[in-house]
Amino acid sequence: MTTKALRMTDQSLAGKRVLIRVDFNVPVKNGRVTSEARILAALPTIRLALQRGAAVILLSHLGRPAEGQFDPDLSLRPVANRLAELLGQSVPLLRDWLQGFEIADGEVVLCENVRFNTGEKKNSPALARQMARLCDIFVMDAFGTAHRAEASTHGVVKYAPVACAGPLLMAELEALERVLRKPARPVVAIVGGSKVSTKLKVLKSLARQVDQLIVGGGIANTFIAAAGYAVGKSLYEKERLDAARRLAGKGFRASIPLPTDVVVAKALSPKAAASTRSVGKVGPNDLILDIGPRTAELYARLIARAGTIIWNGPVGVFEIDKFGRGTKRVAQAVAQATTRGKAFSVAGGGDTLAALEKYGLTDQLSYVSTGGGAFLEFLDGTLLPAVAILTQRAAQRARTRK
Repeated sequence: MTTKALRMTDQSLAGKRVLIRVDFNVPVKNGRVTSEARILAALPTIRLALQRGAAVILLSHLGRPAEGQFDPDLSLRPVANRLAELLGQSVPLLRDWLQGFEIADGEVVLCENVRFNTGEKKNSPALARQMARLCDIFVMDAFGTAHRAEASTHGVVKYAPVACAGPLLMAELEALERVLRKPARPVVAIVGGSKVSTKLKVLKSLARQVDQLIVGGGIANTFIAAAGYAVGKSLYEKERLDAARRLAGKGFRASIPLPTDVVVAKALSPKAAASTRSVGKVGPNDLILDIGPRTAELYARLIARAGTIIWNGPVGVFEIDKFGRGTKRVAQAVAQATTRGKAFSVAGGGDTLAALEKYGLTDQLSYVSTGGGAFLEFLDGTLLPAVAILTQRAAQRARTRK
């Protein structure tokens, strides 16, 4: 079982003030939300609370403001506006909310960026108590922040009258447990990113569990260099070459296929000319910015045979189309393996979500996680702090009722 936390779906919500920690850390440009995937993911929880007669109070962070200071560029105002459109009802944004406010059953309010409050990042007990006093029931439903022990994700759980897990959080945990505990084999994991060092723990964990571990981006460049190939001026980590060699060795379950061809350019720019080279023919001034077409088809064949697929991170600079063909082909292969009913697929991380949105494939995967760091930490076996404290509160509640 994923967690022994209380579940929101089992609680009586009618007439209650329900404080829900959501993850509305979404991209905003010129005052408008540019990717609303995380807002859409939270909608079923919000609607369920409203349908059951609750007064709904929403908490979220946005970006990384200087703690204790209001920053209009990181205000949740654009989120409140879009949420109101999606819900079809007013969603006031409360700037000064810690001292309390009036709210009626069936209403929704969004509290301004929790990181504007001093003590949020340091999990201040005083701040957490203020948050807890706002509600009858606290619901943790922000999987994307479950790996952080902060006042609005962890501390408030200690002091709220009732603390429980929301439907989205439970769905995330159950999907990830499915791919890790008893996955259908073969298992293919795709891990992209700029640095081996930032994902070394999850790479080691996956290498022990999966059958094929496909690496992309700067991570792949480090593996290419570790295999003895020149990578020109490409992003890679010289100090992680030995770690890459160990991961590619015989001590792990997974095989790690290397690219046989790559797409290179002299500069990371939409105007730069792109050319395809065999992996052994990268020039001294070349930047590797994508996998080549032969490699993309190799990876697509591996994915097509998979029973379980885990994806975190693109395999190239997909934001620029000429360097995004590899990521597009991988995304298509994951979607095809899923829709044909052969594979159970889970994808997570902000760049992965953006790639799926760009190629119109989000709804063709089995599960798309809203988490980035939490997704990776769960995969590497870390007990997420928010999940741990919810489980502890449930156990305490059970003991006091005996």
